[in-house]
Amino acid sequence: MVVQRLMSAVCGNRTKMASWTFPPTAVSVRRARHEARTQMEHWGLGRQVEVVKLLVSELVTNAIRHGRGQIRVTMSVENGVLRCGVEDESAEPPRMRHVGWDAERGRGMHLVDMLACRWGSAHTRLGKVVWFQLAVKAPSTCWETVPEAR
Repeated sequence: MVVQRLMSAVCGNRTKMASWTFPPTAVSVRRARHEARTQMEHWGLGRQVEVVKLLVSELVTNAIRHGRGQIRVTMSVENGVLRCGVEDESAEPPRMRHVGWDAERGRGMHLVDMLACRWGSAHTRLGKVVWFQLAVKAPSTCWETVPEAR
């Protein structure tokens, strides 16, 4: 696992950022969840830890199952909004699947949709990044950061 932690000042506001790279293996889900929890606690954002761990687990699992190549998890906090992105080397965007009530798989993006205040995906140079945002200070700040809605 490659670990990279950054902190920078942007437009007079403190942007906190952390990033990790994982191999596309099942153990990476647990490691990504651990790193996300540790970083949230370091930033003093423990109130949202359980939601972040769940959403990171879902997105990393999707990257392993449906993507390819190394997986990069990036978390940042700015203006009371946590943004987490999971990048892989597949350009295929995530899909919300319609599954039966007894299905064991296929609900990951539904959880992201229900728990995040915003989420989306974007193409990158090597593939795609699937991201979510959570308000970590005031509920309204999450909607004010990016003009387009999910």
